[in-house]
Amino acid sequence: MRTHSRPLKSSAGFTLIELMIAVAVVGILAAVAYPSYTNFIRKGKRATAQAALMELASKQQTYLLDRRLYSNNLATLGFAAPKEIENDYTFSATNADGPPPTFTVTATPSTALQANGEQTLTIDQSGAKTPAGTAGYWGK
Repeated sequence: MRTHSRPLKSSAGFTLIELMIAVAVVGILAAVAYPSYTNFIRKGKRATAQAALMELASKQQTYLLDRRLYSNNLATLGFAAPKEIENDYTFSATNADGPPPTFTVTATPSTALQANGEQTLTIDQSGAKTPAGTAGYWGK
């Protein structure tokens, strides 16, 4: 009788070293990607704030046509901050009745993420936007 001996099979799986290398690679990728992700979120919220300011300026112009003056009360204008940025920016409006009437609407960053390198955004009755000429602001 002949007996066949089978060779030992190596067990399938990962060694501890291979797993540690994989975790280290994932950690490095996450460390590189996270700042880009937070920058993307910050820019998206800033764009939403800019759109809200444009809407607010439009509401001011409509209010002027109806009442021959601008309002400094956002509720009177029927404006509410967009839900996605209501905790990140504080909106305000100021007006002056003198000839000609004027207004300025402002979005001020109010969270640490938005305040990191952000400046207050404003637009007035003439359409002048600040911070003017700053790269990355108002679609530049």
